[in-house]
Amino acid sequence: MEHWKEFDSGGVTHSVSHHLAAIAHLTERHGYARAVDVARYLEITRGSVSLALKSLKGRGLVLEDHNRFLMLSEEGQRIVDRIRARRRVVRRFFEEVLGVESERAETDACKVEHLLSDEVCKRLEAFLKDRRRPRKSGPGKPRAGRDVSRAARGRSARS
Repeated sequence: MEHWKEFDSGGVTHSVSHHLAAIAHLTERHGYARAVDVARYLEITRGSVSLALKSLKGRGLVLEDHNRFLMLSEEGQRIVDRIRARRRVVRRFFEEVLGVESERAETDACKVEHLLSDEVCKRLEAFLKDRRRPRKSGPGKPRAGRDVSRAARGRSARS
């Protein structure tokens, strides 16, 4: 029953990951990010962004210059890079193995990316890489992973 305690132990909640990713996206796209831009991008109030930014700046993940432009610290950028990599792996698993439609896979990957341990993400990535390698399949030995996708699609079609 101790598993629930692990949920918050990572320190990067869904909200934190979205705020950091928004700053990264806005900076990459426009060359800058301000609190008002983050609020608009995330479709939340400026007050909510201000509270989150206070915490993120206090943790050293976000920096703010004298013009009030936001930027990610090195650690903040590392977190964003890790989140993006996790999301790509989870999305690929949902699409390629489970046969989930692209938009649904992206949405659900966003929901779970920050909940997975490093170990599970590494194993998912290894699984996906292993699936791409050509395999010799003998009679009655289908290539691993293919049937899972077909079975998942078949179940959802019958539901």
